[in-house]
Amino acid sequence: MQILIPVIILGVLGLVFGTLLGVAAKALKVEKDDRIEQITELLPGANCGGCGYAGCAALAEAIAKGEAEPTKCPGTKKENVNKIADILGIIVEEKEKTVAKVLCSGTCGKASVKYKYEGITDCVAAQRFGGGEKSCAYGCTGYGSCVSVCKFDAIHIENGIAVVDDKKCVGCGMCAEICPKNVIDMIPAKQKVFVLCKSKDKGAVVKDICSAGCVGCKLCEKNCPNGAICVTDNIAKIDYSKCSNCGACAEKCPKGIITKATL
Repeated sequence: MQILIPVIILGVLGLVFGTLLGVAAKALKVEKDDRIEQITELLPGANCGGCGYAGCAALAEAIAKGEAEPTKCPGTKKENVNKIADILGIIVEEKEKTVAKVLCSGTCGKASVKYKYEGITDCVAAQRFGGGEKSCAYGCTGYGSCVSVCKFDAIHIENGIAVVDDKKCVGCGMCAEICPKNVIDMIPAKQKVFVLCKSKDKGAVVKDICSAGCVGCKLCEKNCPNGAICVTDNIAKIDYSKCSNCGACAEKCPKGIITKATL
């Protein structure tokens, strides 16, 4: 009998605690949203961070909660965006695609150098040593920090400057974000005319340090039929909302740094 009483007490306590745990489990149960997994499968899966979230799964959760738009990831295919919208039961407004563009023509042989850099082959590191070896303070350093962060193999260093492959670029903006010279811009994918220079130095200075730099002559500005290009702070800049891609500015540019891509 002395042994039976403790056994009964333990059994009762076990039953009570088991019941309490069962009630707590139900009360504290987190409902799983099946849409998160469905949305994750429709995202690129690169986990590049370009959307501002830790990865595709985190973005999918934010989309499911209504905290982010289905178009938040620029790398998501249009048909997948529509599928995500169907899952959520919403209508998504189409977002204009953008791609990265390196606005620099200072390749090897065109941009002069002020010293021989022998440090870490990284633009951010080189920036700490007088802005890198090139004399132009605004030009592409050419050490590939942008290449290291691109998850889509869309940007490479060619002849001393970064070059973007438009067909691979998804417009995540990671390369533009890391560039210490701010020489990479996110541009509408439909844009075909570009000013491949960002130097704000005066023309006389530019001529001494780069044979491919904008000298601010304003010939482009004077010949644009749409008023889409003007020289500000010694550099020609295009208003993409006004540009018709006619190429008149490119034809008149004496330095050849305004280019028109093949449509």
